[in-house]
Amino acid sequence: MEFNERQKRIAEIVRNDGPITGESIAACLNLNKATLRPDLTILTMSGVLEARPRVGYTYRENNEFSQLAKRLRQLRVGDFMSISVAVCEESSIYDAIVTLFTHDAGGLAVIDRDRVLMGMLSRKDLLKAALGQNDLQQIPVSVIMTRMPNIIVTTPDETVHEAARKIVQHEIDTLPVVEGFVDEDGSGKYEIVGRFTKTTVTKIFTEIAEVDERMIVLNEMK
Repeated sequence: MEFNERQKRIAEIVRNDGPITGESIAACLNLNKATLRPDLTILTMSGVLEARPRVGYTYRENNEFSQLAKRLRQLRVGDFMSISVAVCEESSIYDAIVTLFTHDAGGLAVIDRDRVLMGMLSRKDLLKAALGQNDLQQIPVSVIMTRMPNIIVTTPDETVHEAARKIVQHEIDTLPVVEGFVDEDGSGKYEIVGRFTKTTVTKIFTEIAEVDERMIVLNEMK
């Protein structure tokens, strides 16, 4: 996994001055802690840093990637993705809101009749539209959606680790899982085949922890 320059600088600071708090790291970089949170999460998940409550961050000299990160790098999105929740681009904002809450989704894919991904709708997008006091049954979602190519996506073959990194780095709830193809006009397009969410990541972490706990119990019984 490649780290960006700020993440490398954070790792260097912790290596030289750790244990060190997030606030102190932010002060060294003249940034606020909220700005660094995605970077600290990525470095911790990758095993470069270790976070200790009331102590701070320490550098892991002999283990660049934790065992958890190694497992996440072996798992594929296609094995854990769920069914996509989508609306057609002609759907009204009102219908999109109903669909979002009916399926308790963090976001909605907007597709055409061939299931080609046209855009994405977040809860925040729909909330802003609802607060605008417009006639939500008359306005199509295409007016407020984020359009391609400004959408972060994942594929069935991508690692869970990389997909989770995208969710953290871009601060989004849902990644559409897509497969690419070339249309008759020669343009590249994405067909949506599923979704990968923050909830999915949480379930994967929980399942790994439960397996580890069972293994510990079995080993103690031997």
